[in-house]
Amino acid sequence: MNLKPGWLLLLSICAGVWSVPIDRNVGNQEAKEEEQEENADTGLYYDRYLREVIEVLETDPHFREKLQTANTEDIKNGRLSKELDLVSHHVRTRLDELKRQEVSRLRMLLKAKLDSTNVQTLQMDHASLLKQFEHLDPHNQNTFEAKDLELLISTATKDLENYDAERHEEFKRYEMLKEHERREYLKGLDQEKREREEKRLQELQEKHRQHPKVNAPGSVAQLREVWEETDGLDPQEFNPKTFFKLHDTNEDDVLDEQELEALFTKELEKVYDPKNEEDDMMEMEEERLRMREHVMKNVDTNKDRLVSLEEFLKSTEKKEFNNPKEWETLDTKPVYTEEELQRFEAELRDKEEELRRKADNLRQEQELLKERGKALEAQRREYQQAVLEMSQRQKEQQAADGQPPVGPNGELLFQPEAQKLDAKEAKAPAEHGAEAQNNLPAEPPQNLPLHT
Repeated sequence: MNLKPGWLLLLSICAGVWSVPIDRNVGNQEAKEEEQEENADTGLYYDRYLREVIEVLETDPHFREKLQTANTEDIKNGRLSKELDLVSHHVRTRLDELKRQEVSRLRMLLKAKLDSTNVQTLQMDHASLLKQFEHLDPHNQNTFEAKDLELLISTATKDLENYDAERHEEFKRYEMLKEHERREYLKGLDQEKREREEKRLQELQEKHRQHPKVNAPGSVAQLREVWEETDGLDPQEFNPKTFFKLHDTNEDDVLDEQELEALFTKELEKVYDPKNEEDDMMEMEEERLRMREHVMKNVDTNKDRLVSLEEFLKSTEKKEFNNPKEWETLDTKPVYTEEELQRFEAELRDKEEELRRKADNLRQEQELLKERGKALEAQRREYQQAVLEMSQRQKEQQAADGQPPVGPNGELLFQPEAQKLDAKEAKAPAEHGAEAQNNLPAEPPQNLPLHT
């Protein structure tokens, strides 16, 4: 999905995307752009809903025209949302369908969350629970209205502004966990092995620090290097305007955050190599984020998270463009203090203790279920034995009383011996009748002549 400048002004949609180097090979460029676009993700939990709404709105000519002429303030203050009433019917119908799908998805998330916390509820109040999601109107769960678009814009803008800070915090926790695991690993070794491993790790850290000088991002030295090595052009013919046009890959007349981050690949390759044990690719992406923030701080004067051609050219006229401060990479100083690490380790211990308690409770419940299962199995066998004994006593009692045997439900049972006896008794009278008939005197012959 191609995002127009208006949506880029609104959301800076590529804020959280891992950037890739720009390949000037024309044959592969289109495929790379498609792959890059498919993998783009804002990091928001409603990212898919956001993108689908944008895609549907862009199919309406009237709304697309208004979007192209809108500025940042028109988008943020909600004036653009009022144009929703003028879009075509099929667009509104599709937006209604998207909202119902999103509400259904959120309901499933809420149910899964309640199930995981073992909260017993007779009836779930979805309207109240949906209020915790700010990107849609929870009171109207069936149609997409202007208020929904306004909420989606304001929430996405706010969340994207906080996204970089959350990424920094996530990286800090990653680094603290890595240091914690390193210390725990060394504790488990004997003194000789520990000293040998500590020496090896220190050598790896020192090897990582031995890298070429990294140019300050956005400086003339850094841009000339991209111009020469990536674009394959003569560094003496460097032209800022031409450089801007070359790296505006989607030709929307602005450099978004993804296009900016792609410019730093050559600098990052000086420090990080995925083949080296001492180089951490998570640290490389944090370095890329720091570089992008540095450029945005110095170039993006209207704070719309985009760099226009005018802003870019003005930045090349600043003193810092030609004489920047030396860029300090992540290996120059830690991203956390020892106090922060100690608090983090205390949190880990508390979580591990909580997990142990839960594991113990689960084991106890499992043992209890096993005991209950054994008790139920014993009761089942006792019941079967009692039924068998009762049936045997009934048979013995019936035999003593001369009654025909009956089944467990009182039905008469089929007995082959009794059937044979009945057959013999029925056959005896028949034979006796035949014998008696044979002993009768013979009748006189008929039609004999009379004697006179």
